[in-house]
Amino acid sequence: MAMQTKAAARWIDRAIVAVLLLMGLLMLMPFFWLFSMSFRPAAEAYRMPPSFFPPNLDFSNYRAVLESSVPFLQIYWNSLYVAVLATIGQLVTCTLAAFAYARLRFPGRDGLFFVMLFGLMFPAQVTILPIYLGYAKLGLLNNPMGLVLMGLTSSFGVFMLRQFLRSQPRELEEAALMDGASYNKIFWRISLPQLRPALAALAIITFTGAWNAYFQPRALIEGQQNMTLPLAMDVLRGYMGQGNLSIVMAAMSMTILPVVLLFLIAQKAVIEGVTMSGIRG
Repeated sequence: MAMQTKAAARWIDRAIVAVLLLMGLLMLMPFFWLFSMSFRPAAEAYRMPPSFFPPNLDFSNYRAVLESSVPFLQIYWNSLYVAVLATIGQLVTCTLAAFAYARLRFPGRDGLFFVMLFGLMFPAQVTILPIYLGYAKLGLLNNPMGLVLMGLTSSFGVFMLRQFLRSQPRELEEAALMDGASYNKIFWRISLPQLRPALAALAIITFTGAWNAYFQPRALIEGQQNMTLPLAMDVLRGYMGQGNLSIVMAAMSMTILPVVLLFLIAQKAVIEGVTMSGIRG
């Protein structure tokens, strides 16, 4: 009876794995189609019925992107500049704020935390007008630095790291306090090392969000020299989508590649950080 139960459990596990593999392949199909289209000539891209595999690996579309009138390499640098600085800023500010909310006691702590969480209810469209007017006075319109300033901190990042810290045992910190350690030393020596999985998850979430952001750059950036990649896709598509589809797909392939590689490298840290970050209040 026990042998039959184990055999049935193995078949169930195999069935679950097979279903998950099928779902994974279905999720990868759009990416496969994207890369496949980027190696086709324009006429091949509209052939009916479509074929999943390109007739040959033609890199002319990638060369056309780099040689087009759109300064693609400069735009690529702009996106990298904004995403990296915003990620570093959030790692610093959110970590410090999360430690204060999770471990320090000060008047109005819970009220301030509630106000911060209340801000998560408002979409970006609500706040873009005052940001636009403020940037116009400060001379930050049409400047990638304006996008960086918008992403230097995040209520979601503070909440995520706070919940992660609250889920960690406090015995080491309490022992350090009894030994006379300052909060500064406790933060650097004890709390920060515990936050590594959550920091890795926050870094990837922040980088991906800044890299793919469209609404704020569309509202604040105009010239092609200061654009980010999502805006460049619109330029390459042309008016009413009249651009070369294969060239647009080649540009998109180069656009998503850093994010995909980053996630594949750090997916274990992302899953661990998000899972452990805070279901507990």
